[in-house]
Amino acid sequence: QVQLVESGGGSVQPGGSLRLSCAASGRIVSFWAMAWYRQAPGKQRELVARIIPNGQTDYSDSVKGRFTISRSRAGTSAYLQMNNLQPADTAIYYCYALGDNKVTDYWGQGTQVTVAS
Repeated sequence: QVQLVESGGGSVQPGGSLRLSCAASGRIVSFWAMAWYRQAPGKQRELVARIIPNGQTDYSDSVKGRFTISRSRAGTSAYLQMNNLQPADTAIYYCYALGDNKVTDYWGQGTQVTVAS
């Protein structure tokens, strides 16, 4: 079994920063893509950022210029640097990975991010 474990969530004031980490454990696999999703109370889960093997990154319009996704050289860890956080960023953040077969995917358990003054 492959597990994705997120860390780095917490509570910050508006304008603050957090760095989320996601590490894979368990059976050794390779990931084609890794991404971060978030789900706010009463809302659908949405894609925040993703990164694919050539280093290409995509961001939702709401976080462009504030969030940066990166990936370890081994490709089994992902990070999300979040700057200038705003109350609208409050959500549970989930790590996602798509296997090299582009069929099998994995989700982390989520980490809470709360932005409030």
